[in-house]
Amino acid sequence: QVQLVESGGRLVQAGGSLRLSCAASGRTFGNYAMGWFRQAPGKEREFVSAINWSGGSTDYADSVKGRFIISRDNAKNTAYLQMNSLKPEDTAVYYCAIRTRYYSGSHYTPSAYNYWGPGTQVTVSS
Repeated sequence: QVQLVESGGRLVQAGGSLRLSCAASGRTFGNYAMGWFRQAPGKEREFVSAINWSGGSTDYADSVKGRFIISRDNAKNTAYLQMNSLKPEDTAVYYCAIRTRYYSGSHYTPSAYNYWGPGTQVTVSS
């Protein structure tokens, strides 16, 4: 069992920055890949970014590439999403997720992850 809790979401003006955190407890955090997803009202949950167990490999959605940075500190059992140059279209609930079991498909899909946090709201005003 793994528990995830996101924090850091808030209202911010366009062009601003936020850093989201995802604190994990339970299993050994450093063994598993993690992802960030977001869901805007009326839309499906979409992939934002992913990071492998060591932090040596990362991936981003085209919509955030060059603006967002994913990282992790395994000693602190925490993952981060640094969000820069925020746009109103980044407004969504942001979720972190972890994959503790084998999954053969793409890490872009929510199905790849078996534990999720409750989410944190990010609102970007224009």
